[in-house]
Amino acid sequence: MKISVLIYEDNHLLRESVGNMIRSNDTLNLSGAYENVLNVEAQVKSFKPQFILMDIDMPGMSGIEAVRKIRMFNATVPIVMLTVFDDNTHVFEALRAGASGYLLKKHISTKLFDSINEVLDGGAPMSPSIARMVLASMQQKTPVENPYQLTVREKEILTSLSKGNSYKLIASAFEISIDTVRTHIKKIYEKLHVHSQTEAVSKAINEKLV
Repeated sequence: MKISVLIYEDNHLLRESVGNMIRSNDTLNLSGAYENVLNVEAQVKSFKPQFILMDIDMPGMSGIEAVRKIRMFNATVPIVMLTVFDDNTHVFEALRAGASGYLLKKHISTKLFDSINEVLDGGAPMSPSIARMVLASMQQKTPVENPYQLTVREKEILTSLSKGNSYKLIASAFEISIDTVRTHIKKIYEKLHVHSQTEAVSKAINEKLV
């Protein structure tokens, strides 16, 4: 069965271009493409998409605000931000709002499908420059005590998740099975009192756990 996708992008030409890319992919189905997010709640509830591509800068309401609204009633649908911005402020606003990944518009033609596959596989795609900034910002923060009693391996996996790595990459890096990765991540969610990777990574960054 095809994966349903919603697109929110105010640039008409880019919206059409991305829409055509989605239509050309046999595994994807374009459920809708909109120039703003003013009716995002009704649209997401109606179409029940399995993936959302979200522009960050739109008239009336920003994509980041839209993500916050979506997360109030849907904590699991993957949302990848499409944007021209390449700075820490927007990266962290998007992550804290609940974005699942982040892709610069200049990379859409070459990285869109890889990004969709990666996030559906449990990863958090980001452009290389943005990933470097996220890591640099995390490394500048002084780690705090371990209030959630995470084990060494759980902290390693949480750190790896925060870098945007998929379950498959984590399993390979630590030479463990994907099922073992899932077991560790389930324990991490329980200890952090969260229900998704986005929440876990956001909490880890905000509370300097990694």
